[in-house]
Amino acid sequence: MAPSRLQALDVTTLRAVLAEWRPLLLPSRFEKAQQASPHALQIGLRSLSGAHWLELSWQAEAARLHTIPPPPRQGDGSTLAQQLQHALRGLALVEIRQQGWERVVELGFARRPGEPALRWLVAELMGRHSNLLLLDADRQVVALARQVKPQQSRLRPIGTGDPYQPPPPLAGEPPRLEEGFESWQRRLSLVPLPLQQALRESYQGISPALVRQLLPTDWGDRAVDTLSPAQWQQLWQIWRRWLTAVEGEHFGWQQSAEGYCCWGTDTAPGPLAVNRGLATYFAAHLSAQDLLQRRQQLRHRLEAAAARETRQASEQEALLAAVPEGEALQRRADALLSQRQPSRQCIDEAQKLYKTARKRRRSVAAITPRLELHRQRLAGLEASLTYLDQADSSDQVASLARELEALLGDRKHGSQGGRRQARASQGAEGEPQPLELHTAAGLPLQVGRNHRQNEWIAFRQARRGDLWFHAQEIPGSHVVLKSSQQPPSEGDLQAAADLAAHFSRGRGNRRVPVVMVPTEELQRIPGAAPGTVRHRGGTVLWGEPQRALSLLPEP
Repeated sequence: MAPSRLQALDVTTLRAVLAEWRPLLLPSRFEKAQQASPHALQIGLRSLSGAHWLELSWQAEAARLHTIPPPPRQGDGSTLAQQLQHALRGLALVEIRQQGWERVVELGFARRPGEPALRWLVAELMGRHSNLLLLDADRQVVALARQVKPQQSRLRPIGTGDPYQPPPPLAGEPPRLEEGFESWQRRLSLVPLPLQQALRESYQGISPALVRQLLPTDWGDRAVDTLSPAQWQQLWQIWRRWLTAVEGEHFGWQQSAEGYCCWGTDTAPGPLAVNRGLATYFAAHLSAQDLLQRRQQLRHRLEAAAARETRQASEQEALLAAVPEGEALQRRADALLSQRQPSRQCIDEAQKLYKTARKRRRSVAAITPRLELHRQRLAGLEASLTYLDQADSSDQVASLARELEALLGDRKHGSQGGRRQARASQGAEGEPQPLELHTAAGLPLQVGRNHRQNEWIAFRQARRGDLWFHAQEIPGSHVVLKSSQQPPSEGDLQAAADLAAHFSRGRGNRRVPVVMVPTEELQRIPGAAPGTVRHRGGTVLWGEPQRALSLLPEP
């Protein structure tokens, strides 16, 4: 499932963030800078109330600035982090500036409160033009996150050593509480535009999210010349309420399915409510976007590897299909030598045919195991695609990525090298954590969500008397019912079959055939990927994927 659209940090939110910062961080001593990701910097400060961490990001789709919980140590060796560490050492944050309706924040650092700032850290949060710059006392650029070359921007190229120039002024009028109703209505009514467009073009600082918050439902596309006097008054009251909240710094935090709002909320603002809300909001959305991107990358690699294995298996099948031709070659050679007086040319031709026929016959012994290996790898890749489709966390996707590296390593370096790489990956990853569930009667169930977990529950954790379930001839998870603890009922068996059907490629079907086998009857396939098993016999049950939902924990 794709993550919902990320709501950008606008001027209203920015003012709410800074309103919570000033009493908390002024003054505060700079302690540390580290670059946690390619587009975000984290700064550690210490005030009288304790240690605080700020995150400043110039990521185009998620430019932001807010406090965060204490992060792990990471990225303190980056060039930008080292430059800030050197330039701000021994200084204190003494000033926080944000002028007008610009999404630009300047943090001033001095030796002590009351002295002029020696360094300025400027965060420009303007979508794809976002940047982070460190200025000296003369406001020359000392370091910056993103160089802007003349071919990228003719208006405002920026590089190290250049004098800092603020962004071009915004179009439109700045919103003011002093403006009267008639002036406000006249400004919006100059051109018969849709209401949302009129607001954004007439005034500064009006973001798409703020338009949704200001306008009643379904008003956005309504033309300004269609509003009644009562509707103009209704909109004017909302406009005034927003401006009063911004000017008086009456902020709070409220999140919804569409995004978030930090003004006009009914809840009482808690300590750092907006900052904490933003940290949680952006962490969740960026994590979802990262998961989607990693899932797409891994899917591409899996599909490419599966296509390669399919092509190579087809080549081996073609070679195997050519083996019967060896008998015909043998007969042709016999016919050539059966002549009364074969010529030298006939003898040479017959020898070539005999050699080709022998090669075709010998190739069966080499082709058959290669073909089986390609089929096993292809089955493992198809199972990985199934696990990827059903993965619901970044940890599961990361685990599948490590398993894919092991599979590709097996292909590149041979089975021994691949097994060594797989064992090293397992040791680094720690003990597998399969999904643990219970039947209605309380009998434990284990579900493998990847190859390694399948191996773990089927061979390492299984005890005599446990039962193994798997969708019949369909890629999917292994499910083990811990029936060694007590005899299972029909409901227990059905629950395990339902889970095996749910965690398989047949999840979209109403019913799926599921094989039930005692775990002691399972055998590993030598040289195959972890979790690849074979068995004799077994009982076929019918599982219903939708019925398994009642066994799963609430999302």
